[in-house]
Amino acid sequence: MVETTLLVPGRFDRLETITDFVARAARLAGLNESSVYHCELAADEAYSNIIMHAYGGENRGDIQLTCQCEPGILTIIFEDHGRPFDSGSIKAPDLSGPLEELAEGGLGVHLMRQLMDEVKFDPGRDQNRVTLVKRDHSRVP
Repeated sequence: MVETTLLVPGRFDRLETITDFVARAARLAGLNESSVYHCELAADEAYSNIIMHAYGGENRGDIQLTCQCEPGILTIIFEDHGRPFDSGSIKAPDLSGPLEELAEGGLGVHLMRQLMDEVKFDPGRDQNRVTLVKRDHSRVP
């Protein structure tokens, strides 16, 4: 397993740094380009949610991003020191109506769950963790 870590301030102008870091790791894990893109989108959403919800805005804390690469598997771990997040309070959005009528909240978590094979939220007293896992199903059962 190859593990790389990046520490960045919680700022939206660092999104490209985050997605580039994740894309490199996904390719190192041998994921196809569609899966690489899914990892980038899910990481963008997780990072943005930490800034907006855990920290309540930009420049209020750092975010540590760790990518663990194994053949056919990428694990992405975000860690922050913001407010804990109760993922159990987020219900799947009702996508049956027009987009402009969607209720606020939950769409990003839903997107991450659709794009990734595993999404896990571990809120803590001093540190929160979001873990995203993507597998190449042609290589890993």
